Amino acid sequence: MKAIDVQQLVTRFSLEVLAGETELHRKITKSRVYRPGLEFVGYFEFFPQEHIQVLGKKEINYLHTLTEEERNLHIGNIVKYHPPCFIVTAGQEGLKYLKKYCNEEGIPLLRTSSLTTDFLGIMTAYLTKTLAEEISVHGVCVNVAGIGILLRGKSGVGKSETAHTLIRRGHRLVADDIVVLKKLSPQTLLGTHDGKTKEFLALRSIGLVNVSRLYGRKAFQDETRIVLDIELTQWQNNCLNNELELTPRFSEYMNVSIPHIEIQLQPGRDVAGLIEAAANNWYLRQQGYSAAEDFMKRLEMD
Repeated sequence: MKAIDVQQLVTRFSLEVLAGETELHRKITKSRVYRPGLEFVGYFEFFPQEHIQVLGKKEINYLHTLTEEERNLHIGNIVKYHPPCFIVTAGQEGLKYLKKYCNEEGIPLLRTSSLTTDFLGIMTAYLTKTLAEEISVHGVCVNVAGIGILLRGKSGVGKSETAHTLIRRGHRLVADDIVVLKKLSPQTLLGTHDGKTKEFLALRSIGLVNVSRLYGRKAFQDETRIVLDIELTQWQNNCLNNELELTPRFSEYMNVSIPHIEIQLQPGRDVAGLIEAAANNWYLRQQGYSAAEDFMKRLEMD
């Protein structure tokens, strides 16, 4: 199971440490954050104790209304479950009682000046990506007109050269050689690089090139949602399907299904152009349009 420690959050979001300074090594394994509410009145049946606990104005103002005895009771009921950390938003003050309990129980108490809603959004997005299940695959990842594509094929088939052509046409490189795939949800696959190969493209007979230096910053982006899996293969006679509507095929990565297309290579064939067509055709399908269905309707009208 992937995990990060509280110190990484402190560094990443410039959080102020109010208590539990010696416990910043505590691990976070859950990608969702939680705002305790019912727990303050003693209901703990569904309390997600392994999640980060965020205390916004609503929670802190409620605690301020309690007597010292009530406040100590309600906070004590929560801290005994030892969540990874508490984060107070909107730079709220008057947290002496929280500091006391967090220091006693060894739980980091952190504070941010960000508003609760804004902070929840950026924190959830960060945790989802950072803690996502991931695998590495051999291939190239490109973003074609806003559409993420994974290019696969045997070594030397021409994946990087095809990506180079796409970049020269105004599209973007995400990763070359090693593509890191992250599962953000049962339907969402994110493609990115491993950090070491960022911006680099390996071209046979040329060597490594830095696409951002060569073609400008618009030639590269850090990540993209993968919606097409395109496999480049060597040309085989009589193997291309010329039906009006091909039977849908899919590839699976970490149980996420991605539409799969095979494109055969042959000298003079505009592979980059075919990839652009595949990307645009996928987009039209998402809008509810099918060229084959449109064509058949026209035939029926004659």
